[in-house]
Amino acid sequence: MSSSIVTVRTIADLRGHVTGWKRDGESVGVVPTMGALHAGHLALVEAAKQRCDRVIVTLFVNPKQFERADDLAAYPRTEEADRQQLAPYGPDVLYAPTGETMYPQSFATTISVGGVSEGLCGAHRPGHFDGVATVVTKLFMQTQADVAFFGEKDYQQLQVIRRMTSDLDIPVEIVGVPTVREADGLALSSRNAYLTAAERGVAPALNRALCRVAEGLVEGQPASKLTADAIEEIRGAGFRDVDYVEVREAGTLRPIERLEGEARVLGAAWLGKARLIDNVPAFPRAAAGGNG
Repeated sequence: MSSSIVTVRTIADLRGHVTGWKRDGESVGVVPTMGALHAGHLALVEAAKQRCDRVIVTLFVNPKQFERADDLAAYPRTEEADRQQLAPYGPDVLYAPTGETMYPQSFATTISVGGVSEGLCGAHRPGHFDGVATVVTKLFMQTQADVAFFGEKDYQQLQVIRRMTSDLDIPVEIVGVPTVREADGLALSSRNAYLTAAERGVAPALNRALCRVAEGLVEGQPASKLTADAIEEIRGAGFRDVDYVEVREAGTLRPIERLEGEARVLGAAWLGKARLIDNVPAFPRAAAGGNG
């Protein structure tokens, strides 16, 4: 694997690399990130390396998906450390554009995806998914990627991007990569850095509660009772607030009460300064073993 990564900051420089790869018939994968990389991001890079001839990792803290200025200001920016983490995985290019490159003063376009963006995090973070859809569309256009890789931890985001890509006929295949977790079940997230040592001990309670909901669904229990119990469990563990715990159909994110096909149990809760999100799958008993 390569020990050095080419870093580019302009669309022209990026396209210079991509044009050459495409001319040679090579496939291009992209892993969009906002930096502060962890093992979850690196799993996306590994998946991209296995699937594509060339891999671009993007690094851009997107202001349009933050609803609060203080949250944007506090988001960790660790480009040099990120580059060092990426080096053993051998991506071909780190694309780290400036704010002016992504959003020049004349910029006036927003991509808005209905349906799957509504409810869940969409209800608690107004404008967030418009910002995600807009920046991801730009990154797809800039990188001209054939395949894009996203983590399943941000499950609603993944479904928004799938719907956007399909609706706009963007020729990029979207690949979801399973959530990477700590040994105690906590989903890896850049926001875990906000947790104190005591809060870190409490944090896995979110995943445990969601798993209990999934188990109850498989046993035939109703979602409304299971999610209400889960919210109380999460609060009782020490979380200061719970934005939601809900059961949705896996593809459409339609709310469901009983498990019929593949579903997702999704939750978001506040622990200290950190807003943690997570989700787990739930399959009807007959299909429970079919996904390996």
